[in-house]
Amino acid sequence: MLHDPGSYAPPVILEEINLTESEKTILRRLGQEFAGIAALPVHKEKVRLWTRMNDLKSERPMVWINEIPWHEMNVNDELTIRTTNPWAREFEQKLRREIYQWKHMPGDMIFNDYIECPLAIHSTDFGIVENVDIVRTDEKSDIYSRHFNVQIKEPEDIEKIKMPRITHYEKTTEVVFDTMNELFKDIIPVKKVGQTHIWFTPWDYLIRWWGVEEAMVDLIMRPDMVNAAVERMTGAWISELDQFVEQNLLSLDNNNTRIGSGGYGYTSELPGKEYDPARIKPNNMWGCSNAQILVQVSSEMHWEFALKHEMRWLEKWGLTYYGRSEEHTSELQSRQSI
Repeated sequence: MLHDPGSYAPPVILEEINLTESEKTILRRLGQEFAGIAALPVHKEKVRLWTRMNDLKSERPMVWINEIPWHEMNVNDELTIRTTNPWAREFEQKLRREIYQWKHMPGDMIFNDYIECPLAIHSTDFGIVENVDIVRTDEKSDIYSRHFNVQIKEPEDIEKIKMPRITHYEKTTEVVFDTMNELFKDIIPVKKVGQTHIWFTPWDYLIRWWGVEEAMVDLIMRPDMVNAAVERMTGAWISELDQFVEQNLLSLDNNNTRIGSGGYGYTSELPGKEYDPARIKPNNMWGCSNAQILVQVSSEMHWEFALKHEMRWLEKWGLTYYGRSEEHTSELQSRQSI
């Protein structure tokens, strides 16, 4: 996730990664298992089927399980982290979870024939994070009940929303890339991957800062203020996207990248005709948006307080995914010109 409305993540800057021989052995064994799964011929057929679905020529429903309660899954110790280095622990967890899912609930899951090395990209975010009171029923779960303490009360509070600044910590990227290449040089290729699919959801953020009831009342009582806030959020995301383009930090997502809240991004329509593999642009990628909290408002209000603003974002992309998950209709994957 590029942003988390509940917290601010400081940049991770690595000068070096010192792994013990035991840690190297653990990661290499997981890499070998990953490579073995990736080499299975079934992935080619799954790619074909996902592509057919996103080209609107579906042959059968596609199944992919995500948003898994991982804290409940470690029944047989398969997910136990055995490394101690902080970078290694995070990477080990990622590998173990992907391998675990393949073994126990793969559906139409697809493994790449390479290991991803994410570019060390950091965003300063929007200058405001949620202020909440929480109640937990399970201390190990990331899901809990929240009461949002209102931070946007008056029109001038909209100025609390700041324009993000993007930085690529190139040295950190190279440190990680070199480490991964050394680990997997005779096992599986390592590929640098920049910012892929962006989950553009202004309303998911605004209600956490505004308050759910307060925001819904203000649709009627203070519509100009609501429109100003959505427009500022849209402008902030576009400002960030412009920086990704300027710094050449985007990567394609017509692959096994999760698109919206749905499935993979495979499609024959991307990256499109205007494509330079050395410089990915938004028109080569999937766009996305939703306005889940507006599920109960009229179509006119949905246009006024969501889509009218979102179109500034959506028109930049090759294809668009749009969905509100609480609706009683299917989420949409719609076509734009490429």
